[in-house]
Amino acid sequence: MAMTMSGEYLLEAPRETVWERLNDPAVLKECIPGCEQLERTDDGFDAVAKMKVGPVSARFKGKVRLSDLDPPSAYKISGEGEGGVAGFAKGGASMALTEHEDGTLLKYLVEAHVGGKVAQLGQRLINGAAKKLADEFFTKFAAIVQR
Repeated sequence: MAMTMSGEYLLEAPRETVWERLNDPAVLKECIPGCEQLERTDDGFDAVAKMKVGPVSARFKGKVRLSDLDPPSAYKISGEGEGGVAGFAKGGASMALTEHEDGTLLKYLVEAHVGGKVAQLGQRLINGAAKKLADEFFTKFAAIVQR
């Protein structure tokens, strides 16, 4: 099952600060809902996150890669994870940072594919869960960046 999602957040911090935080494994680990492990590798991160979507709960292990780096303006992030019998998830996101009179405007576009038990839950439930996870991430991220 495929899905897309986009959004934007106004962060009250300079673009360089937002860029640094988007590339800091400790900050990302704190912001990603259910993240148990996030370690930098040569070309991205290895990650473990525990997720619950409806009645399905699983620990996903995967790799996250960064590409098209344009510091401090943009990058693409892509990854895939396996959740055992719960299924799999793979996809990517384009992130763009632009200066704004009140700080930095972060825009994102996510494209993802899920399969297995998770995909059987239906588009509506998955989209709702994805939106909730994105909102949780950016709420925590904004609080950290604006400290």
